[in-house]
Order: sequence, then structure tokens, then C-alpha cells
Amino acid sequence: MIRHIVVTGAASGIGRQTALRFAALGDRLTLVDVQQDRLDAVATECGTAGADDVRTAVLDLRSGTAPRTMIEEAWDIAPVDVLVNSAGVYPATPFRSLDADTWDAVLDLNTRAPLLATVALANKAVDAGRRANVVNISSGAALRARPGAAPYATSKAALEMATRASALELGPLGIRVNAVAPGFVTVDSTANPVTEDYAAAVSGNPLGRRGVPDDIARAVVWLAGDEAEWITGEILRVDGGSSAGALNLPLHWPTDLTKKEQHD
Repeated sequence: MIRHIVVTGAASGIGRQTALRFAALGDRLTLVDVQQDRLDAVATECGTAGADDVRTAVLDLRSGTAPRTMIEEAWDIAPVDVLVNSAGVYPATPFRSLDADTWDAVLDLNTRAPLLATVALANKAVDAGRRANVVNISSGAALRARPGAAPYATSKAALEMATRASALELGPLGIRVNAVAPGFVTVDSTANPVTEDYAAAVSGNPLGRRGVPDDIARAVVWLAGDEAEWITGEILRVDGGSSAGALNLPLHWPTDLTKKEQHD
């Protein structure tokens, strides 16, 4: 069955690779971003990869009406089966420099837009008597705050709760909602650049390498597929094991348990 997949933030990084993964399955795609030139390039790649049909939409999802417009216009092409909310921003803003505009810019795109897009898709799907599937892109920052990332970490923590809350209410209506929470992934983003010092500081994990967009894309495609049909409200952490604990701490106290006096 050919599905209709909507991917936001599709012009680069995780969004781009996710679109290519769905394209290889022959799905119909609606790719959404604010970067027209890069979006067009990805659309061409998806066509080459095997997508049945590829459409692009240049939208700023920070607008309160844009998420609904996105779903309605995509639905006019064909009913939407899968929504991947990958668009996001990650500004570096020291806490004492925060203001309302900075806060709103992050929360509007990272949290409100996925929530409103999910509402719009749910209403369309229920009215049409169809099932649907949503995969949000969260972050390890939802669990661990970072300097300069108070709005971002808050937005992703809120997105994870929105994922659970929407899954709870929409599950009985045939709509699954899950999230993938990446660890540090090298995406070479012009919208969300990071220094090598920062990357080195946050990318340590038990599996010993940095993530790449395809690590996340594979998880998204799996969650959106039939093999995950009994999973909803789940946050799948794809992070090389970094959320398992602090890898680089020394032993808190070297102990020789062979000594009799150290046994209980």
C-alpha cells in the first residue's frame, strides 16, 4: 500500500534522511520546510530514491495557522497516513538573556506546531474514518538541561508529554502517536550550528560514536510501520546509550571487597 507521508523540517538533517527512507519504500511524500532551494533538492533526491509522488510546501510552522494549513493542503492531495514532526530550532541563549520573543520562537516551532499539526491530522482522519500515525522528534535534552538551552530543553520535555497526552486520547480513535529522542546527531545544519567543542562534550555514549541522521530515520520509519502497530505514547531513545547514565565519571570510591573488614 502506498502511504502519504508528511515530513516537516525535510530540507536537511533528520527530516531529509527520514524522507529518503520513506521514499525508498515508494511512499507519496509532502515535504515541508522554510528553505525552498534545499527542499527542492531533497524532493529530487526522493524521486530518484523511489517515491511515488513528491510535493513540497514552504511554510513557517511558527505561525498559529500554518500547521493546520499544512495538513489540510496535504490532505487535498491524498489522505495523510503518517506525520513526522521533525522541524525544530536550537538557539544558544544564556538564561539571563532570555526574553519573550526568544522563548516563543522556540516553543512555537518545537512544541506548539507538532501539537497543532497532530490535532489537524486527527480531525481529518476521524472525519474520514481513517487510521493515522504521528512520530515526533524529541531530544535527549528533554531529560537533561544544558547551558544556553533552557527554551529548547523545555520545548522537548513538553513535546514528550504532548506525545503521551495525544496518544492517550487518540488511540481509541485509531491514531498512534510516538516520539523518537535522538542523542547527539551530526547533521551539519545551517539553522542549528554547533561548535566542535560542544559536539565533543555532549556526544559521548557507550557505543562510542556520534549518531548520524539515518540512525534516527530508521527508527522513525519503524515506529510508523505495521511492526509497531501496538506501540503508542512511547518515547524511543536512539542515543547510543547516552541516556543510560554518565559514562565518563571516575569510580566514586575504589573498593577492594576481598578484604574481610569491608564485608557486611
